[in-house]
Amino acid sequence: MSLNNSALLLIEFQNEWLDKNGKLNNLFLDREQFLISLKNAEKVLKYARNTQINVIHSGLNYTKTYKELGQSNHGLRAAIPKNRTFLADSDASHFPTPFNPKDNEFIVQGRVGSSAFSGSNLDIYLRNNRINILYIMGYALHVCVESTLRAAHDLGYEVIIIEDASSAFNQDQKNYFISDIVHHFGISIKSNDFIIAIEREGNQNDLH
Repeated sequence: MSLNNSALLLIEFQNEWLDKNGKLNNLFLDREQFLISLKNAEKVLKYARNTQINVIHSGLNYTKTYKELGQSNHGLRAAIPKNRTFLADSDASHFPTPFNPKDNEFIVQGRVGSSAFSGSNLDIYLRNNRINILYIMGYALHVCVESTLRAAHDLGYEVIIIEDASSAFNQDQKNYFISDIVHHFGISIKSNDFIIAIEREGNQNDLH
């Protein structure tokens, strides 16, 4: 691991998921899993910000007409306009404290789909900054995190999911993702493993 060619990618740490009044918050049927993920994600981000690792935020922000999604009767392209989630400039789309991006952190622009790479400037940002290792955490684990994992793998990135800093809607979904999906596209680790890895790399850099 090298901090300079690695990045921590946060998927949708927005009020739509995190706030109790968010339209998607109640989808987390396993509340303990969600609350644990939130606590671990805060810890991971805090440690990351004390190192040289790149920090990236990917959210969703749609225009009030949702024209960018076109017309669809199925899937997220139908569900998002129907429920009017992730409206641009709304409180629901804001990144709350402590996940509010800092000035030196990158915010993905142009994303329209479930993957953080869909229609966005994420891939070119990573390539221009010679980043090839992605640590990913966020929501929902079996939807947008999984879509990003698959896309990143196919684009040639090494992908590590921080599993206990992410949450699916229930435990069965998370178990299936960890046991049957991740190994096809990357690996998964716990938040403490991530912290140990970046601390080790930071100490090695100090020696040089």
